[in-house]
Amino acid sequence: MTPPSILLARVRETVPLVQCVTNYVAMNIAANVLLAAGASPAMVHAEEEAGEFAALAGALTVNIGTISLPWLAGMKAAATGAAAAGRPWVLDPVAHFATSLRRRAVAELLDLRPAVVRGNASEIIALAGEQSSGKGVDSGDPVELAEGAARRLAASLGAVVAATGEVDFVTDGHRSVRIAGGSALMPKVVALGCSLTALVGAFAAVAPDEPFEATVAALAAFAAAGEKAGRGADGPGSFAVRFLDALHSLDGRSLDTAGRVVLA
Repeated sequence: MTPPSILLARVRETVPLVQCVTNYVAMNIAANVLLAAGASPAMVHAEEEAGEFAALAGALTVNIGTISLPWLAGMKAAATGAAAAGRPWVLDPVAHFATSLRRRAVAELLDLRPAVVRGNASEIIALAGEQSSGKGVDSGDPVELAEGAARRLAASLGAVVAATGEVDFVTDGHRSVRIAGGSALMPKVVALGCSLTALVGAFAAVAPDEPFEATVAALAAFAAAGEKAGRGADGPGSFAVRFLDALHSLDGRSLDTAGRVVLA
């Protein structure tokens, strides 16, 4: 498995262009997270250009947080364009179980074969067709309860599945790891989880044939930056600033440190 530190260096060396079809709340933080990590964000979502632009980007990320029919059309166009160009794409199925529109959107997007699906524990459990305790965009389940669902979902989709939370879990249906780190303040910063999906896209762009390794590296980088930022933060406001600084100054050793990524 390619070490996370190697993929982080590759992101910084190549500055991959990442197309983000994300929600209104997440656009600013997602773009800033990508810039801090060394990637280049592009918030291109209109149906009329999203598919064409996907061929120019290194990877695509799709987040259904503020879904509407025009945005769904743009998401599908982008995913179709990414697939045609051989670009990996990442799906964030935000609260997909909450409404019929969201259920329809995720079903149609899954048909377009994402390389990676990243969500909270409740989203992953529900996506596997099981009963979750999710409430809107918030997870009501611990990640450990989602591990079996994530494995089954990865096997059925032929994709990498990441259930993120206090300790992240990543699987491709064959290999599985847990990733430690982060801070209790992370859920207090709006759309920070959505920005993690964008970061997965950056790492997928520099390792298109290694979606499992790319996802692990992105989550390790996020966890390490959160851990570092949390040590000096007074609350969510100072944490948000410190997090971007920590991500920007991240060194590979903190990603490869013993205990950060462990086999599950």
